[in-house]
Amino acid sequence: MGNRFQPLDSLCRWYLYALHGFLAEIMFTATVNFVVHWDWRFMGVTSVWALFIYGTFAMILEQLYFRLRRRCNFVVRGILYTLCIYLWEFCTGYILRCFNACPWDYSSLQYNFMGLVTLEYFPLWFVGSLLLERVVVYNVLRLRLDEAWRPKDGPCSKLEPKPE
Repeated sequence: MGNRFQPLDSLCRWYLYALHGFLAEIMFTATVNFVVHWDWRFMGVTSVWALFIYGTFAMILEQLYFRLRRRCNFVVRGILYTLCIYLWEFCTGYILRCFNACPWDYSSLQYNFMGLVTLEYFPLWFVGSLLLERVVVYNVLRLRLDEAWRPKDGPCSKLEPKPE
């Protein structure tokens, strides 16, 4: 008798990572607006591009985690993840800027490069990347679906393969 619980496929994991990043960005911008401007409305903002950016980067980090977890300690992984975040943020920001669609601009910060990345965020990205590894990626990889589960009724029930 085989294992009837299957890990989530790549698309499901990407979706969970994308939603996590999207919501984390909304919470981060709301917190910054509260701390800096004392905005008690606690309103956060993001862009629909964040879904692609965060979902795809988390899939990259997931693969990095598999390759580095036994080779590098926690701190070294955090530094490598942070460097990858800077590269990813710069590349995606540069592409979006070419279409006048980049939702962030760090030009007002002292240690920015082209307004697309800034060293002021290094501690946040470092801690955030390790939290992503230890909390989000770790738990998403542990999620399982019962392969015997089938929707009873609904728009997707006709798409599901029938049990043999």
